[in-house]
Parts: sequence; structure tokens; C-alpha cells
Amino acid sequence: MKTLGRHPILVFFLVFLAFPWVVPYKSLATQVLIYGLLALGFNLLYGYTGLLSFGAAAYWGLGAYGAGLTLAKLKLASLWAALGMGLCAATVGGTVIGFFCLRRRGIYFAMLTLAFAQLLYFVGFHLADVTGGDDGLRGITVPPLVLPGLTIPLDTSITFYYFTLALVVLAVAGLTRILDSPFGALLQAIRENSDRAAACGYDINRVKLLSFVFSSLFMGLLGGAGTFFGPFVGAAAYLVLEDRISVFTESWPLVIGAIFMTFVLFLPKGIWGTLLARLNASRAPGRVS
Repeated sequence: MKTLGRHPILVFFLVFLAFPWVVPYKSLATQVLIYGLLALGFNLLYGYTGLLSFGAAAYWGLGAYGAGLTLAKLKLASLWAALGMGLCAATVGGTVIGFFCLRRRGIYFAMLTLAFAQLLYFVGFHLADVTGGDDGLRGITVPPLVLPGLTIPLDTSITFYYFTLALVVLAVAGLTRILDSPFGALLQAIRENSDRAAACGYDINRVKLLSFVFSSLFMGLLGGAGTFFGPFVGAAAYLVLEDRISVFTESWPLVIGAIFMTFVLFLPKGIWGTLLARLNASRAPGRVS
């Protein structure tokens, strides 16, 4: 167990390597990875930097439209080109929005991020000729994965899942490197006391902007703020609950909302954060189990 604890990326990979075989259907496993990556980006900004943003979906949408428009409108039959355009769109959007929003603090910062997210939503909704509007973007054909000497079609749910897993593992490894660096320690110092971090000579506005940009890049709460696997646990819990409860009632959002409120009130650290806290407490010296 200690060996596995020293290699969280390996643990993450092994868990999700078998994940599609334990969920009701393969596409649900892919959704968990995608939503988990979105939550991971949010967690970087909120859990580690202490910045509450209500505009997470904006960067997710920019990445999706960047990739989708490359395939559907520009007709570039290259998976790498589509991914590159999506990353560029999300990063540029995060840089511009972060530049303006970080001029305010607290609730004003949060409301500005929401305002920009709504602005992008209405732009995408009314530019129906480009984005498809309410009907969605049509004409997207997923090209095969082209590697040196190898071409892998992504036309089945299981191959697409493992391709998504490879990208998510790279993103998780990148985030781990960021959080284990002095920059990651500085993010947490800003979260705990930004005035003290500024008094130590750090340019906290620039650091916050970098965190904002990294967050938009990874985007793409239930799991527990400030935890590593929490976003993916939370995404899995939400999507599985939605899939199961919606079978029995059309009012499934109310049921899930009640569950969320219960977590906020009684398990503020989330599923993964609470589990870790209890495991650490059981291992504490002098505790009889």
C-alpha cells in the first residue's frame, strides 16, 4: 500500500484501466473521464488557489468548439490539429477572461467569471450558422489516431475510451508536476493567506493568472476541494447517480440536488476527502482499531 501511495499516477491508471468493465456501459466511463478532467481544472483554481469561479463551463465549451469547428468547418481531418485548436481556444479564452476577472476579489470575481461564461454562451447560441446554436454542431467526423507506423480507428466506444484515458493520464501527470513544484506550494500559500504571500515578495496577481490559465487548460466539486482523485470520484458519483435515478423519475435533478446538499452539510470534504481523512485518522499513532 505504501508503494502504491508513492505512485498516484500509476494507481490512477490502473483503476481507470479496468473502469469501463465495471460501469453499465462504456460511454459512461468516457463521460466520467471527461467530466473528471473538467472538475480537475476547477479544483486547481478553487481547491489549491482558493479562487471560486462560476465560469468553468466556458473554457470547456471553448475547447470543445475549437476542436469541433476544426473538424466540421475547416475540414482538417487531423485529430492532433483538432486537439491543438481546442487547447489553444481554451488557453486564450482563459488568459483574456482571467486578465479582467482577477482585477476583483471575492464575490465580485466569481460573478465576473459567471458573466463571461454567460456572454460566451449567448455568442455561441446566436451564431447558429457557425456553432449550430441550439441544435448543436453537426458534421463532425472523428478521424483515426495516427501514430508513427500505426493508425488506430476511434469508431468504437472502447477504443475512444482508452484514447481519452491516455490524454487524461497525461493531464493528471502534468497537474501532479505543477502541484509538486514550488509554484504549486505558492498556489496553496496564496489560498491560505494572499496578503502574506504578497508581503513575501511574490507577484500574486501573476500567479493567480497562471493558475487561471492552467485551470482553463485542464478543463475542461463533489469529490472534495484540494484533493487529487476527488474530482474523478465526484464526476463518477454524479454521472452514475444521474444514469440510475433518471430511470425511475423525471425529477432526478431534485434527488441529486438533495444528495449534493447533504454532502455540503455533512461531508464538506467530499467523498474522497472524507475517505482519506478517516483512513488517516485510523492510522494515527495510539489509535486502537
